[in-house]
Amino acid sequence: MNWKGVMPAVTTPFDERLKVDHAFMAEHCRWLIDNGCDGIVPLGSLGEGATLSSDEKVGILENCVKAVRGKVPVVAAISSLSTADAVDQAKAAADAGCDALMALPPYVYVGDWREVKAHVSAVIEATPLPCMLYNNPIAYGTDFLPEQIGELAEEQENLKAVKESTADVRRVAAIRALLGNRLEVFVGVDDAIVEGVAVGASGWIAGLANALPRESVALFHCAFDGEREKALEIYRWFLPLLRMDTVPNFAQLIKLVQAEVGMGNSRVRAPRLELVGEELEKTKKSIKEALRNRPQAIASQAVQAAR
Repeated sequence: MNWKGVMPAVTTPFDERLKVDHAFMAEHCRWLIDNGCDGIVPLGSLGEGATLSSDEKVGILENCVKAVRGKVPVVAAISSLSTADAVDQAKAAADAGCDALMALPPYVYVGDWREVKAHVSAVIEATPLPCMLYNNPIAYGTDFLPEQIGELAEEQENLKAVKESTADVRRVAAIRALLGNRLEVFVGVDDAIVEGVAVGASGWIAGLANALPRESVALFHCAFDGEREKALEIYRWFLPLLRMDTVPNFAQLIKLVQAEVGMGNSRVRAPRLELVGEELEKTKKSIKEALRNRPQAIASQAVQAAR
């Protein structure tokens, strides 16, 4: 398992009846790979995992594994209200052929360190698969401090990476300072990718890559390879869209960008609702304006970075 590069947290597409559209999801995964992405991360928050049944989750994982055909890893996000269910999900992901797991803290219940550590440790220990820890205190209320991540890394050999979504790039630097290369660090918020790479991140669990994979791959590689001027040119253009990944209705917004580029639709499951009225029109206008003004740096860099 190569914990590096751009791995989209893939959206879950729904048909007119709000059933999972497996055929399109397979097409989407293949398109992401063809445009240079280094992995696929289904069932996360952006994938509306909390609205999916256990059977739907297994079906999605099996479909993604079949779609990518071993070209890139499939990293299953494991999230649940209960530890027992999270462990069952982890085992089901391994049985479905996933290459790795991403362990989230329990939804809703914000436990103390002893409780949260026991929860994620149970997920990590459920299978021999390599694991990523997902730290997103903004969304989940649980904050894994660098020292706590170090404690987990010392005890859990198959903990290999951290998705760092505090939106504070100093956390990336702190994890690197504490653990060196023991864990790979991924940026988990789109509008901190250039800063995160600059202080030691080696990967990006990306949201807007669902709609703009070539642009995302180009941005990451320019930042990672030290091509400062190209990276900044792409970043300045991309930021209004990347910031869509940092607000509560990010799933609706990113799916809307997908619809605007012709790779998906805007359907979401309740309690989420699609944008309507003036908000919808303003958002579509800003998306179209951004798409018309893509910088030249993208075209040349995307060709180099693509597989």
